[in-house]
Amino acid sequence: MSCCNFLMKNSGTTELNDFYPIRPECIADVPATRFKPRSGKTLSARRWHAAFDGEGRLDIAKVLRRIQRGGVHPSIKGVVWEFLLGCYDPNSTFDERNELMQRRRGQYDMWKAECQKFVPTLGSGKFLTTPLIGEDGQPTDPSLVNLTTSDKKVVQWMQLLHQIGLDVVRTDRALVFYEDEANQAKLWDVLSIYAWMDNDIGYVQGMNDICSPLVILIENEADCYWCFDRAMRRMRENFRCTASSMGVQTQLGTLSQIMKTVDPKLHHHLEDLDGGEYLFAFRMLMVLFRREFSFADTLYLWELMWGMEYNPNIFAKYEDPDGAKTKPVSAAVNNKVLKQYGKFERNTLKTGHTEENNALAIFLVASVLETKNKRILTEAKGVDDVVKILGDITSSLDAKKACTEALKIQKKYLKTKQTAA
Repeated sequence: MSCCNFLMKNSGTTELNDFYPIRPECIADVPATRFKPRSGKTLSARRWHAAFDGEGRLDIAKVLRRIQRGGVHPSIKGVVWEFLLGCYDPNSTFDERNELMQRRRGQYDMWKAECQKFVPTLGSGKFLTTPLIGEDGQPTDPSLVNLTTSDKKVVQWMQLLHQIGLDVVRTDRALVFYEDEANQAKLWDVLSIYAWMDNDIGYVQGMNDICSPLVILIENEADCYWCFDRAMRRMRENFRCTASSMGVQTQLGTLSQIMKTVDPKLHHHLEDLDGGEYLFAFRMLMVLFRREFSFADTLYLWELMWGMEYNPNIFAKYEDPDGAKTKPVSAAVNNKVLKQYGKFERNTLKTGHTEENNALAIFLVASVLETKNKRILTEAKGVDDVVKILGDITSSLDAKKACTEALKIQKKYLKTKQTAA
């Protein structure tokens, strides 16, 4: 049974295990899930469909209000996320979106066919975990690859594929979904095609954790790829590696500035412990709290974040980056338009602070640190103690409360910056 049909069949139940079943032998080892769809708060399938007009234009303000109150019902998460991540313009019609979808699917099929010429395993329902290229730059098993060129891009891409395969094996192993090799292969295919298209960054461990929920929620592989591409537009720089640094360190630097502003006492304590670079928060930002929440709670957290960060210009920004750069951002936006922005983005717009690195995830980490403020100040004698204290939050964090606290910290931070300016 397809993932989509499975979800729709079970849309009347609030039992999340019906949507994301856990392997029986893993139930004791996974964090408990706190999120439950709530009538009147969670965006339901009925309210979602009612938010479209006759031609298919979406009332995004109405949808955002509901998402920020109670998340999205599991039966419609995939299609809602496509809008939250900027795959589609809320002001587009059904026909316009269908045309765009078909064009994108054709584009993906073309890229995949190009990759299959080199590695026929792609698209076969199987995936590889053994190196395809040896240290000498030659195929380790000529039967698995068609290497008729010394093109550096092709060779480098092939060298990534077994690492992607190894990470696929480790991804969300507790879920019944990945007991099926075809589903693992779908994840491998999407990540492999993405690595082919992104010559600059390619593939870095952790991308599998971002892609996996999309593979589960979105049945069509091409649609899944485009949704992952949009998710990576937000996070791509975090995965940029050099010999001496990771891109996420830019966000860690922003976290340091935020904590220094909103809680100087805690910040200085962390500096005294040699934790002023906030490297202990590295994983939280890299994979958006995948380790701190259960699978279902992670999805809830992400849609809360993306709803709060939503900007109605996101589709145009991704479709025409150069055009979007020339469009001025005005703080004098009328209230009707302002409602089309998420709460976090609205706060940013009102104050005129539009720094690229001020993502909600950074303020979320700050809110987690604030909840552990007393323990860190009194118990932490070194960075290892900080790591242990933060490690205790698994399954005890409430996604909605964490986001609410993050918004409060954002307001305090922006107000302090305005006053200083």
